[in-house]
Amino acid sequence: MRVTVDRDRCVASGQCAVIAPAVFDQGEEDGLVVVLDHAPSPEQKPELEEAAFVCPARAIALE
Repeated sequence: MRVTVDRDRCVASGQCAVIAPAVFDQGEEDGLVVVLDHAPSPEQKPELEEAAFVCPARAIALE
């Protein structure tokens, strides 16, 4: 699985970082999403799907 984000769409809600903190964080200055792990393990799929689903800006893509 590969995780990508569209930082231009991100609204800094932080839900992704709460749901999947091993994969997502927020930037110190702007609060926008930062991907910590672009190729997470298959075991993380459920939390990543939830993070993508709850993202209000639909800025997370899972491939």
